[in-house]
Amino acid sequence: MRRAGPAPIVAFAVLALLGLPAAAQSAQGAAPSPEQAVTAAPAVTVPSAEPAAPAGPKAPSRSFRGLDLGMDRDSAITALKKDSVFSYDGPEDISLLPSPNQSLIEVSGLSFVRRAYFQFYEGKLWTMIVELNPDKVDHYSIYTSLVAKYGEPSLLNPQESRWEDQQTRMALERPLTLRYMDMQVYAKVKEGASAKTSAQELDRQGFLGGL
Repeated sequence: MRRAGPAPIVAFAVLALLGLPAAAQSAQGAAPSPEQAVTAAPAVTVPSAEPAAPAGPKAPSRSFRGLDLGMDRDSAITALKKDSVFSYDGPEDISLLPSPNQSLIEVSGLSFVRRAYFQFYEGKLWTMIVELNPDKVDHYSIYTSLVAKYGEPSLLNPQESRWEDQQTRMALERPLTLRYMDMQVYAKVKEGASAKTSAQELDRQGFLGGL
């Protein structure tokens, strides 16, 4: 009887070297195992969710303690009377400005506010200037609070930090003043001032020409 040689062992070693499973080579035509069926199944690609778009900067505020840009003067007076940080004394705090269609309410403040100015154009509030009390609050605290709420300022220099869009300008000015401005009214007032300056220059030139 002939003795079996090492052929099966050598064959297994070659298959292993080539990265082929020996069982698959020795059992041709056999049904794949569940593990092989899973391995052979095509991968299913699940579309990933679209990343959320980052939120844009928040629009600068048009309001300070219930006083809103665009409100009429009577509503502003009512808001001043209700707020304990303002000391509104009545009609004597209201004055007319030399510019046409403009008036001003100037009030002293209490606690955090030292003084405040509310300017109206054609009966609507378009500028608020609030001088804060440095004994009660500091510039850094106000600045960090504004950045946390509205993002980084659009303008930053030693004189002011400014948040601005096409509708509103909000600024923190040194030493410690908050300013709110309606930019559409500002453009109108500026245009009127330029027209007045041009008319004055024409009058001046006419006067000089008549010498």
